[in-house]
Amino acid sequence: MDKILLLCNDRWHPGQIPVDGTAPLTKKGFHIDVIQNANALSPELLTNYSLVLLSKSDEVSNNNHNSWKNLEIQNAFVDYVNEGGGLLAVHSGTVAGENTSLLDHLLGCRFLSHPEQSLVTVTPLKPHFITKGVEPFQEKDEHYLLEILQEDIDVLFASYSPAQGEEEKYETEPYFNSPALLTTSGYVRRFGEGRICVLTPGHNLSLWLNPSFQKILENAILWCTKKMM
Repeated sequence: MDKILLLCNDRWHPGQIPVDGTAPLTKKGFHIDVIQNANALSPELLTNYSLVLLSKSDEVSNNNHNSWKNLEIQNAFVDYVNEGGGLLAVHSGTVAGENTSLLDHLLGCRFLSHPEQSLVTVTPLKPHFITKGVEPFQEKDEHYLLEILQEDIDVLFASYSPAQGEEEKYETEPYFNSPALLTTSGYVRRFGEGRICVLTPGHNLSLWLNPSFQKILENAILWCTKKMM
C-alpha cells in the first residue's frame, strides 16, 4: 500500500481531527504518517510518499503561527506533483498565506470565507471514480467559499448551507432547488504527471467520519495515487 503523509494542525483546526478522521482508513490498510509541526517537513521528505493529504493552513502548528510555505517548500510541492505525486487538500488545506501563490495555483484555488457553522449538504454532481458509491450527505460544518484560480478544474461535488437565520427555509427549499446557493466543494485537476483533489468540507470530526465522506477520501486517495483512472 502506498505511503501517505498527513499534514495537519493549525490555530483553528486541531490536528487530532484529521488524525481521528483518517483512522478508519488505516484499518483498511492505508499507511499514514502524520506531521503536525511543519518544521519537520522538508522537500526530501515529500519524495518518500505517494500522496500528501494537506489539512493545514499556512501556520507551522497550533501554537506557532509563522508561515511554513516558504518558496523552497512551495517549489518542492510543484516538483512533487509534476513528477507524479498525489496531492489531496481537505478544508484548511485551501487556506492561503500572504506569500503562497505558487502552492495556491498548484491546488487551483484559495479559501475566501465561510459563514458560522451550520448544516452543510454535499452532493456528487457527475460520474467519476471519486464520486462512485457516494451518497449526498449532511453534517454541521464550516461551509467554505473558494476563489477558483485554474480553469482546468473538474468539479465533482457541490455543497449548500442555509443562509444564517433562515434554517427553517432549508426544510422547504432544499439545496437542489437553490442553485444560486450552491458552491464548489470538491474537484480534481491534473498537473504534469500528478493528480490533485480538493475537498472543502472537514472542520468537524463528525463530517470526517460520515460514511459518504470516508468513501470520498478513500476514492480520492486511490485516484490521486493512480490506482484508478
